[in-house]
Amino acid sequence: MSTPPFLTLPGCARAERVVTGRGEFAALRAEPDGPVRGSALLVPGFTGSKEDFIGLLEPLAAAGYRVTAVDQRGQYQSGGPDDPAAYRVEALGADVRALTEALAADGGPPHLLGHSFGGHVVREAVLAAAAEGPLPWRSLTLMSSGPGAIDPAEAARTKLLLDALEAMDLEQIWQVMRQLEAESGEPRPSLEPAVARFLHRRWLANVPRSLSVTGGHLVAAPDRVAELAAATAGLPVLVLSGVRDYAWPIPEQTAMAERLGARRVLVEDAGHSPNAERPAATAEALAAFWA
Repeated sequence: MSTPPFLTLPGCARAERVVTGRGEFAALRAEPDGPVRGSALLVPGFTGSKEDFIGLLEPLAAAGYRVTAVDQRGQYQSGGPDDPAAYRVEALGADVRALTEALAADGGPPHLLGHSFGGHVVREAVLAAAAEGPLPWRSLTLMSSGPGAIDPAEAARTKLLLDALEAMDLEQIWQVMRQLEAESGEPRPSLEPAVARFLHRRWLANVPRSLSVTGGHLVAAPDRVAELAAATAGLPVLVLSGVRDYAWPIPEQTAMAERLGARRVLVEDAGHSPNAERPAATAEALAAFWA
C-alpha cells in the first residue's frame, strides 16, 4: 500500500466532500494562490486513499493547478455498500465521470490521473465516455499502472488476501500482514507514529467487499490498451512511473506507453508510488505535461 510522506495538509489545501450525481466522495482539494492554469482529478489505487497524493498538493497548486484527490467508493472516508456491483470497474469508472462533471462546473475539463488500480478505473471512465461523445478531460495520466493483470508474484500475494477476506476480519488480516513483514527480514523504512496509526486506521475503514472485488480485478484484468488508444486519439496521454515496480514491470509499462502513443516519464529513485516517494519530482513532471 502507498504510504503518505506526511499527513498535515498544506495551507493551500482543505478536506471536504464532493457532491455528485452518484453520491458524495471524500476529497482533499488544493487551490492556487494566483491565476488558475487548470484543474486535476487524482484517483488512488488498491488499498489507497486521497492521502497518497498529499505530497503533490502544494507543488501542483504552486504551479497553478486546482487539484482534487479523492477516496474511491469503498475506500477510507468515502464508504460504500456491501454490494459487489458497486466496486466493479464499470461502476467505479462511472463514479469518476460523475466526479469529473461536478469538478468541471467550477473550472472546465480537468486533467485526469489514476494511480495503480486507479489507472484501470480511469481507463474504464475514458472508454465509457468515448462511446458517448467527446471526452470531458484535458489529458490522461496512468501512474504506475499497467495494461492488464498484475505481475504473477504480486497476483499470488493478492490471492492470499482474497482468501483471507473470506475467513478473517480486517483487524485480523492487518495483524497477519504485520507479522509477515516482521518475519520477512526485509528492511522497512521507519514511519512517523502518526503515519503508522493512519495506515492502520485507513486499512480498517476499507469496505471488505470493495477489497475482494477490486483485488479480483487486479489478478484477472484484461488488456484493453488497443481500445484505450482508439478512445484517446487526440487526447494527451502520459504514462508515469518510478524506475522499479512490483505490480507491473517497468518494460511492460513502457510498452503500454508506446502502444498508446503516450509520453513516458520515469521518476528516479521511486518505486510503485512516485506520488508519495518522490512527490516534488512527480509534481514537476505532471505540471510540465499539463502545461
